[in-house]
Amino acid sequence: MSHISASGLRRQFLFWLGVLAVFILFLMVFRTILLPFVAGMALAYFLDPVADWLERRGLNRLMATIVILVSFVVVFVLSLMLIIPLLASQLNDFIQRVPDYVTQLQNLVAQSNAAWLPDWVDGQMDTIKSNFSRYLSEGIGFVGTLLSQIWSSGKAIVDIASLLVVTPVVAFYMLLDWDRMIAKVDSWVPRRYLGDVREIATEMDNAIAGFVRGQGSLCLIQAIYYGIGLSLIGLNFGLLIGLFTGFISFIPYVGSTVGLLLAVGVALVQYGADWVQVGIVAAFFFSGQFIEGNILQPKLIGSSVGLHPVWLMFALFAFGALFGFVGVLIAVPAAAAVGVLVRFALRRYLESDLYENERSSTVITSTDRLPEA
Repeated sequence: MSHISASGLRRQFLFWLGVLAVFILFLMVFRTILLPFVAGMALAYFLDPVADWLERRGLNRLMATIVILVSFVVVFVLSLMLIIPLLASQLNDFIQRVPDYVTQLQNLVAQSNAAWLPDWVDGQMDTIKSNFSRYLSEGIGFVGTLLSQIWSSGKAIVDIASLLVVTPVVAFYMLLDWDRMIAKVDSWVPRRYLGDVREIATEMDNAIAGFVRGQGSLCLIQAIYYGIGLSLIGLNFGLLIGLFTGFISFIPYVGSTVGLLLAVGVALVQYGADWVQVGIVAAFFFSGQFIEGNILQPKLIGSSVGLHPVWLMFALFAFGALFGFVGVLIAVPAAAAVGVLVRFALRRYLESDLYENERSSTVITSTDRLPEA
């Protein structure tokens, strides 16, 4: 590679810093309207391999895009007709019954027998029960209020309507022009940096695709598994809890923990002291986690993502706090891209003269200190 002057390096740094600042400003200014567009781009990215597969089978890009989008819309509309009304009914019923559930759980805790606990714990049971009941009441009350506000919010209805109308249109045009857009962006890259940029882009694509396509498929499978399974077990609001658990399972540990607590909490109220039924609900959740960790995740995601769970959770919370739900959608691609850039920079540093010179000088210095024979 040719050497870059200090002034050229400074200009490049300032240029990309300015691009980053403009991008962040754009997200902050338009974050309230970006959701259907970001969702449409994500959907097109998710379905692009399917379009490529159809092209290899003889369809042109336009026909492949039409087949994919029509199939997707048909499946989505059928889901709306069959599942959404049931979910709406369960959600409305769940919100109304939250206060009663809190009361019953508090009574269950207050009446629990702690004879098997050590004496030093038993002496603190009244305080533990009181604190547990208070935190339970505050937590579930907050969740119930939040769900009620979201459900009754006119803005939420408008956002959902725009999501259903705009997202398929954006996805159609993005999917249709995807290869042309990639080729156009590739033509803008300076030729002397083309190899590096393509290497970085390929690594980013592997990392993002591994998570978006792999984790998206995993979330969908888990949502169906938990939703159908909990409904067959007979748990109240089983479909709602199962689908909710599956769709938030992309958050490491948080999604499965929240789903388990919701399911076991509802089971305790529904079945009372029937610990067999409560155990069946808990065991079903643990079976889902076993299938995910040992079968689905290695096959659908594998090791191509390279996102540490702590880094992923930080990105989700940070982007969510800054940009709302749109931030949650772009958090994973952004985290994957940053991870690829950091690894690329580290590799270049280890291959650079700076690292080699430092290592060589260290060796020479240590050699000079050896006594002469």
